[in-house]
Amino acid sequence: MRTTLSTKGQVVLPGKIRERLDLRPGDPLEARIEGEHIVLIPQRRYRASAEIVKHPVTGLPVLSAGEGAPALTSREVAEILAELS
Repeated sequence: MRTTLSTKGQVVLPGKIRERLDLRPGDPLEARIEGEHIVLIPQRRYRASAEIVKHPVTGLPVLSAGEGAPALTSREVAEILAELS
């Protein structure tokens, strides 16, 4: 697939590539040079399937991303909640 470099040095990844790799706006990419090639490597964020559970002490509903999940930003919480609706 072909894309073009903008005057600001930006490149748009074709939609089929973004879909296949499940890339979303704001996802970090590592850029490196290998020979005469530019290589972009997605830096995976933890994407757990979240669920709403009752807090064991308060009994109130809370969003759980599972044990060992990193803390989520408010933007990530909003994205997860949007997917649950």
